[in-house]
Amino acid sequence: MGFVLFKAVANGGMAQFQEMMRQQLESSMHTELEKLLDTTTGAEREVSKKDFEGFKNLFHRFLQVKGPSVEWIKIQRPPEDSIQPYDKIAARGLPDNVADSLNKLVVVKLNGGLGTSMGCKGPKSLISVRNENTFLDLTVQQIEHLNKTYNTDVPLVLMNSFNTDEDTKKILQKYTHHRVKIHTFNQSRYPRINKESLLPVATSLTMTGQNTEGWYPPGHGDIYASFYNSGLLDQLIAQGKEYIFVSNIDNLGATVDLHILHHLVSQPNGKRCEFVMEVTDKTRADVKGGTLIQYEGKLRLLEIAQVPKAHVDEFKSVSKFKIFNTNNLWISLAAIKRLQEQKAMDMEIIVNPKTLDGGQNVVQLETAVGAAIKCFDNALGINVPRSRFLPVKTTSDLLLVMSNLYSLEAGSLTMSPKREFPTTPHVKLGSSFTKVQEYLTRFESIPDMLELDHLTVSGDVTFGKNVSLKGTVIIIANHGDRIDIPAGSMLENKIVSGNLRILDH
Repeated sequence: MGFVLFKAVANGGMAQFQEMMRQQLESSMHTELEKLLDTTTGAEREVSKKDFEGFKNLFHRFLQVKGPSVEWIKIQRPPEDSIQPYDKIAARGLPDNVADSLNKLVVVKLNGGLGTSMGCKGPKSLISVRNENTFLDLTVQQIEHLNKTYNTDVPLVLMNSFNTDEDTKKILQKYTHHRVKIHTFNQSRYPRINKESLLPVATSLTMTGQNTEGWYPPGHGDIYASFYNSGLLDQLIAQGKEYIFVSNIDNLGATVDLHILHHLVSQPNGKRCEFVMEVTDKTRADVKGGTLIQYEGKLRLLEIAQVPKAHVDEFKSVSKFKIFNTNNLWISLAAIKRLQEQKAMDMEIIVNPKTLDGGQNVVQLETAVGAAIKCFDNALGINVPRSRFLPVKTTSDLLLVMSNLYSLEAGSLTMSPKREFPTTPHVKLGSSFTKVQEYLTRFESIPDMLELDHLTVSGDVTFGKNVSLKGTVIIIANHGDRIDIPAGSMLENKIVSGNLRILDH
């Protein structure tokens, strides 16, 4: 039964027929999953069997979906006290025994992504971002600094995917003498499904040949089930750990915040907040980020994928939805265990359409970690400074973090006090800079950007040593032309276009 036809029939009010079709599809899916399990034995079979249980649940729910997961009319602004300003949390100060709070904490980094969007092979966490340090190096330095300063034992946990696990584990050996215990666990591996037949495209559990494209890691919402299934959750609870601080490994602003941690552990037991989402004020660059709403009496994450088409512009408006989710989350370990055991973890399904190399259309069913906020007790949003959201998704972001806008200390980047305003410049590098290797060859040294507001670079452009950029700078080399910005240049509120070679002068 084709995806389109199935959805069409689903709107026709033929309840019995729909139910029959759903059951048939589900039964066919279960048969296909059993066939896939039969292609392997031993430990791999057991792991895949656990993964498939999660997938079956997701697929079952996907077939039940009858329309948008939110009714726009029911959306309300979150109550005043459900999103606290960070200043209010920080104003309480810190206790004398910071170490006691830290010893209840585990830092978890989402490490499932590859560096392909920046032209790199292997895990994104292994890309050098500052002074030869990778994302992973900086994370380890931050936690080691905490452990040494407060004489604590905060462990680092990496959630890898089948794409990143092997390469990450090889590199972890270099940290054996650092004062950080590092654990890893793997995200689930789910089958991509054919958009027409709604059945798996893989023919076996192997990751070779055509089957390579048959599998995907199902989004970071999978953290709850795979953390629980790995046994690591129970192990950490047994060690007296109470909270995890989860963030994307490419968010260089996501460091352990002692004020938020103190707020969590100092609440009386009955009032304990089980889930904190760090949000920050939207700018025009963040219009697609998920936001917090009040829905049916619960705090809930609303993602752009759930918004009915007619309301997308409203969702993007900075005036109605003023904040967005940074994906820095503080979550109670005991609550994760409880919700997993009660099978009460409920996250909206994100249907992610993809086209495989051979042209086949497939669907990936995913979930987002923040979407579970509605399942936890006393959930809270904290509106944090923008400095806690410093993601490096592109080489434009990389230019900012490599520049003199930031100083690096103990693995943490802080905005230079010499910059007069707290916002970062808007940087847009063209397609000649997309890949990290090519980007690096175009800068003899990273320009001085302390007084920069806006930079757009397009075409074949290179920068000499000690270039200084101020105000708004736009550099456009037309197709076939090349612009070399000479060493020592100072460009302030300038548009440079055409053809400029150092040799021409």
